Amino acid sequence: MQIYLVGGAVRDGLLGLPVQDRDWVVVGARPEDMLAQGFRQVGADFPVFLHPDTREEYALARTERKQGHGYHGFSIYSAPDVTLEEDLRRRDLTINAMAQTPEGELVDPFGGQRDLDNKQLRHVSPAFSEDPLRILRIARFAARFAVLGFEVAPETMQLMQDMVAAGEVDHLVAERVWQETQRALQERQPRVFFDVLRRCGALAVLFPELDALFGVPQPPEHHPEIDTGEHSLLCLEQACRLSDATDVRFAALMHDLGKGLTPQAEWPRHIAHETRGLPLIRQVSERWKVPNECRDLALLTAQYHTHVHRAGELRPETYLKVLDAGDAWRRPDRFERFLIACEADARGRTGLSDRPYPQANLFRAALQAAQSVNPRALMEEGFQGKALGEAIQRERLARITETLKTQRKTS
Repeated sequence: MQIYLVGGAVRDGLLGLPVQDRDWVVVGARPEDMLAQGFRQVGADFPVFLHPDTREEYALARTERKQGHGYHGFSIYSAPDVTLEEDLRRRDLTINAMAQTPEGELVDPFGGQRDLDNKQLRHVSPAFSEDPLRILRIARFAARFAVLGFEVAPETMQLMQDMVAAGEVDHLVAERVWQETQRALQERQPRVFFDVLRRCGALAVLFPELDALFGVPQPPEHHPEIDTGEHSLLCLEQACRLSDATDVRFAALMHDLGKGLTPQAEWPRHIAHETRGLPLIRQVSERWKVPNECRDLALLTAQYHTHVHRAGELRPETYLKVLDAGDAWRRPDRFERFLIACEADARGRTGLSDRPYPQANLFRAALQAAQSVNPRALMEEGFQGKALGEAIQRERLARITETLKTQRKTS
């Protein structure tokens, strides 16, 4: 029995990055050998065991053979005669196909160290093309390591393009697509994930609503970047500066989908794009089983972001309408995330990434004023039922009105 540290732990250690999880591969062993040493078997697809003390995962060396489409279309072979090199060959990238002995000796049969030095994301073998999920993984690794200067190797990008053209991406499972997308949204440069998907053609298959924005112009006086697709990715960049929340980043990315439906005769204006985009957001969310909190914040942002942008000129009644629509009374934290997504939109424009956004503070002040209304005091005055609800709204409106007068005088 020979044991090796493999995968991300080796890669990140060589890069000088913190090692989050350590995975091990065991060569020359059978399941009963592991069980006899106190390991606990987990997973039904192939033999993986948890160490009795560290709880780290130990997988028996295995090979895979493609039998069908998608992530599950593989047969697994695991036996004592499977070598370490055979196990490493089935992995996606050369930088993930290195191993270390317990003494720290590097085993690198596919040039992973060289690609680390050259900052290349390169596939290990042609078997890469057998799993379309690897396209998403490559895009996610590109988003993670872009800050270090890593890029997808040209031959790997060509292979990804060939996979898309062959229809492999059509067989991806919804949960896995969202899982990789969600993880990508948490990387340091998530826009790179979508850039890579667009370059290989997968964006048009997986997120056609987003892909349709590229090439759609906007008024240059408001959008110096002009291109709506580029604006959406700039918004995502700004959302990453402003928040770690996945729903904020998703909302910033999705908020302008309606512009992809604007008739060309109306370009570069996009009248009613706010409501046109709502069915598209629901479509994306249903297709990939996006969590409700991400979907709902994206819908709120799409419909009302231009209201917030015009906060300086809105009537108090409109403020109240937006606060009601956002359920700000019961979910003030989500309303705050909505305002952050709106700010990301305002800043997601070439040359305007650092401009102030006082509009959000106007809405914050309005919310704070409206929250000061005491329903119990109104009940003590005799209001109840429908009359109570109307009285609360009247008081909220009055306090918003007074606050806006003060705020607009001082701003």
